[in-house]
Amino acid sequence: MTDLASEALDAEALRERALTTLVTARERTTLLTSCVEEPDLTAQHSPLMSPLVWDLAHIGNQEELWLLRAVAGRDAMRPEIDGLYDAFEHPRSERPSLPLLPPAEARAYAAEVRGRVLDVLESADFDGTRLTEAGFAFGMVAQHEQQHDETMLITHQLRTGPQALTAPDPEPVPLYTGPSEVLVPGGPFTMGTSGEPWALDNEKPAHRREVAAFHIDTTPVTNGAYQAFIADGGYEDARWWTPKGWSHIRRHKIVAPLFWHRDGGQWLRRRFGVTEVVPPEEPVLHVCWYEADAYARWAGRRLPTEAEWEKAARFDPATGGSTRYPWGDADPTPEHANLGQRHLRPAPAGSYPAGESPLGVRQLIGDVWEWTSSDFQPYPGFRAFPYKEYSEVFFGPEHKVLRGGSFAVDPVACRGTFRNWDYPIRRQIFSGFRTARTAAA
Repeated sequence: MTDLASEALDAEALRERALTTLVTARERTTLLTSCVEEPDLTAQHSPLMSPLVWDLAHIGNQEELWLLRAVAGRDAMRPEIDGLYDAFEHPRSERPSLPLLPPAEARAYAAEVRGRVLDVLESADFDGTRLTEAGFAFGMVAQHEQQHDETMLITHQLRTGPQALTAPDPEPVPLYTGPSEVLVPGGPFTMGTSGEPWALDNEKPAHRREVAAFHIDTTPVTNGAYQAFIADGGYEDARWWTPKGWSHIRRHKIVAPLFWHRDGGQWLRRRFGVTEVVPPEEPVLHVCWYEADAYARWAGRRLPTEAEWEKAARFDPATGGSTRYPWGDADPTPEHANLGQRHLRPAPAGSYPAGESPLGVRQLIGDVWEWTSSDFQPYPGFRAFPYKEYSEVFFGPEHKVLRGGSFAVDPVACRGTFRNWDYPIRRQIFSGFRTARTAAA
């Protein structure tokens, strides 16, 4: 095969990957915005979240900005709405008062943008600029839409009223009875990536990181384990909390994970419009960083650092190298992890043995975002691309890093190097955690 023919095949493979990820994201967006009536689309269900109709038009606007204007060099379709859908110009609490596009108009705008984008994709040059190399801009836009789909799913969880979304539960599995923790050997490993074509700027560059030996939980902390913390007075004992955490939970009268309430002798939770008994075998969900940190202290352990988490997820002691995912370099399948809103809940702890790391750690990808002890900071040699507002403006001690992805994350926006971040008070996100301890010298 000639080099020219090989390049053509590569271009067609990139085109197909870009098309598939864009279509998958739009199908999910359509589901999330068509399962409720117009009043639910335009209402603000929580001051923490935008109206669903804002997310819908914002998705279209960002796609237009990057793929039609920046990549294709086309004129703005509706320049007058750019400010309305600039996430940095208007905080979420203000967005309901803006002159937003009504649902039908927002859908039509997003659909027209997508139609033009597919025309651009048919003849896209994947070698022209850094923005288009390996289809990066298309991958960035697909990831952006999937991130907003997860945000919209959070909004669905926050909304009151009858159930609007359904999905099958994860397959039942035998109760996990394996080792409770895994030893991760000390030494260097490669953290981050320089070769993942659709990786975002904060995942780069790859660099060597020295990590001392430590133990990490084999699975995320479960509801059952977390209930023991509650029963032992964990929310009433200042010993387990940082001063800021203790002040926060006392001020807001927090006594359990978000959406939990006590009914007689059992804990119940509200999940997408349905009230159910809290399943003890599932990873705990909707806890903030302060709660995760307090539980770890109560258990005589700690949260893993971000570097520890990534080494547990990617380091292969047989080769000394770092893989894309815990199970290797292959893209995720339903046997590897609970991703893509395939289910509307985490799978029981110990699920997905095919997805465990070479060291034997399970469920590092999917199910719940996992809080780490680390502040969100740039890697050595970080360069913002293609805009500083994606990562750079968030660096600092105000945000804690979460890793791994949740059941609400699509595979295109989740990998062993992917970094998420949020304020330590956030609980509406699909967040859980696992704990660690330093290995004895």
